[in-house]
Amino acid sequence: MKAHKILAAAILSLALPLVGVGAHAAQPAGSFDQVQTAKNRIDFVFKQMNVPVKGHFTKAKVDLVFDPAAPAKSTVRLDLDLASIDAGSADANSEVVGKPWFDIKSFPTATFVSSSVKPIGGDRYEMTGKLTIKGKTRDVTTPVTVTQNGNTAAFDGGFTLKRLEFAIGDGSWSDTSIVADEVKVSFHVEAERRAAK
Repeated sequence: MKAHKILAAAILSLALPLVGVGAHAAQPAGSFDQVQTAKNRIDFVFKQMNVPVKGHFTKAKVDLVFDPAAPAKSTVRLDLDLASIDAGSADANSEVVGKPWFDIKSFPTATFVSSSVKPIGGDRYEMTGKLTIKGKTRDVTTPVTVTQNGNTAAFDGGFTLKRLEFAIGDGSWSDTSIVADEVKVSFHVEAERRAAK
C-alpha cells in the first residue's frame, strides 16, 4: 500500500514541467524565465483501495522561457528527482524508489520537454510535450492558467496520469483494484520577468 503512494509521486514529476509553460499574452516585453524554485509546488492524489492518498515531490529543476508577446515560442524543461518523493511516510518513500515502482537506481530522474504552447482563451494556455519516466516516453497535454502580478507570473494547472503507461507499479502492484491507474497531478510554478533590454 505504501508503494501506491510512491506511484502517485511519479505522476507529480509530470506536472512540474507543465507548470512553466503559460503566460498572459498582453504582458509587456520581457520574458518570464527566472523560476522561483522555493515557491513551486507539485502535488498528486491517487486512490489506494478507493481511498484518496496525497503526496508531492520536493526537488525538481525547471528551465522555462515564456515570452508573452510570442507564447508559441515558449519552452519548458523539467528534470525531476524521483528520490525526493514524499508519499506520506518513511516506509512509503523507501518502497517507491524500488524496482517495481520508480527503480531510481536505473532511472533516477523523470523529464518533461515541451513541444508546443498555444493560447486557448484569456489567461489559459495548452501545453504539450514529452514526458519520460522509467525509460518510457509518452505525449502529455495539460491546460495552464497564468496569473501575472507585476514582474511575477504564476503558472497553475493539472492533468491525469496513467501510471501503468510508465510501468509504475509492476507485478502485483499492477492490480488497479488496489492502486488506481489514474493519478491526478496539480502544479504551481512562479517565475519572474527578465529585464527587457
